[in-house]
Amino acid sequence: MAAIGDTSLRYERAPSAARSVERLDYPVLILGLLSVLYNGILAFINHNVMPLSMTHVAASEGLIMASAILYILHKGIYEEDLPAFLFMLFTLIVTIYVSVINRMAFIDHFRNVLIIFCFTGLGGWCNERTLKLIFRVACFTVLLFLIFEIVSVPFYVSIVHPSDYFANTRGLLPLSYNKTGLFQNALGFEGRFSFGLIDHRSSSIFLEQVSLANFCGVIGVYLISMWTRLSVIDRLLAIATAVLILTTNDTRTMLIFSGCCIVGYFIFPRIPKNFNLALMPLIVCAGFLVYMKDPTAVGDNFTGRINLTMKKLFDLDPLAVLGLSVDRVAEFADSGYVYLIYGATIFGVIAFWLFVCRYPAGRTQAQLRCAHSLSLFIFLNMMIGGTAIFSMKIAGLLWLVIGHMRYHDTPRIRQGRPANGES
Repeated sequence: MAAIGDTSLRYERAPSAARSVERLDYPVLILGLLSVLYNGILAFINHNVMPLSMTHVAASEGLIMASAILYILHKGIYEEDLPAFLFMLFTLIVTIYVSVINRMAFIDHFRNVLIIFCFTGLGGWCNERTLKLIFRVACFTVLLFLIFEIVSVPFYVSIVHPSDYFANTRGLLPLSYNKTGLFQNALGFEGRFSFGLIDHRSSSIFLEQVSLANFCGVIGVYLISMWTRLSVIDRLLAIATAVLILTTNDTRTMLIFSGCCIVGYFIFPRIPKNFNLALMPLIVCAGFLVYMKDPTAVGDNFTGRINLTMKKLFDLDPLAVLGLSVDRVAEFADSGYVYLIYGATIFGVIAFWLFVCRYPAGRTQAQLRCAHSLSLFIFLNMMIGGTAIFSMKIAGLLWLVIGHMRYHDTPRIRQGRPANGES
């Protein structure tokens, strides 16, 4: 099967014995770890070395994605890479269309899809040993900083100082009552769901609470997909990280999702992959029933967040469906479905829905667990949240797993040049 623009190379399926000689793929290892840790690294520099700005954050993300694209082009784009490539190309066309008709540059959605393209591509070439090491280091780092934060907030703040970082790079100045050095949204509020282990919502290396909560979901997708191939140490490390996040982050959604993953480990292999196509409509319909039961419910609780999304769907500007109201997209950062409609048009929403449901493979039980857990994670999150699942801090490792699991039973090699560090 010839690579696009590179007819001198072909890729074939690696024999199962190849796994026994896998070597670390250092470019994928570095890019995978940077995707989840770069924000914490920048925060350390901002607080201890020199003040940073949004330009530094954008440049860091751009450098990671540019490096990933160069790696993918070096490997070659093949027929089985076309779904991700065409999804990115379609999104680029929609982005140009939206920017032209609104007379303003709006690239947020294209950036989100470019992250998906980059990390599914990296994941497709990532061997099992490299993927395991990425998660081992990522989980250990998140767990270590989470312990720092739990034991001593002043010590944690002395390392990364989230409040200063968000003030310098996002323009989010701390409120007058926030003297902790934490990101103010992590302080929570009285009456919010909590296990009571700490007096705020934990953030760890992510510096803010929402990404840490969603990282727990990424761990869930990784564990349910790779469980039979993980060592006891890897399982315990990932589970310990997830449990400590769940008990200190006050995240209801990921608590529900984690429970679904435990049950889904046994159920998902029995469910056809095409069921994923019905999951998003079913979740939206379930949200409608919750809204109808108590349409006046408000607040930062599960019912209140669902109602917020449903009300914004009901109030949807008809012009937004065609991308004519992109200037209002910032109003919907907490409502994923509405945000996607305003930023990507209804056609972009459909393309995203089809990609999430159809791109993961479904040949083996592990792949079915991966596919169903991905759809549940994405579509459930979009009902009660907004843009967090598209952030590189979360989307990087999530789509790296999805790309890897697409070739779970038949790893890729390139004829004439070893792939994944194999020899």
